[in-house]
Amino acid sequence: MIHPALPYAVAAALIGIGTYGILARRNAVLVLIGVELVLGGAGLLLVTAGALGGDRWSSGNVLTLFVITIAAAEVVLALAVIVAVFRARGHIDITAPADPGANGGGS
Repeated sequence: MIHPALPYAVAAALIGIGTYGILARRNAVLVLIGVELVLGGAGLLLVTAGALGGDRWSSGNVLTLFVITIAAAEVVLALAVIVAVFRARGHIDITAPADPGANGGGS
């Protein structure tokens, strides 16, 4: 059996790497990957807490299933938005200011 602290350490590493990816990257796809790493770490924490806590209803596993489902829907929507922004701007840099006159907007 593995040491009980190992899953917590792996989850903390996933959340830390994901947070760094969210804060340090300018590319929208890399930010999305960072968000997914954070959600993966949260799911690992839920499963570990449920397994080590003696949860007889497996609520940690059920909550992790919800996290995975919501993460999958989030990826689909975020990638659709990223593709639309790329087609409109020609890049997906999240720090670049939007050009209000590019799509006929503005007065």
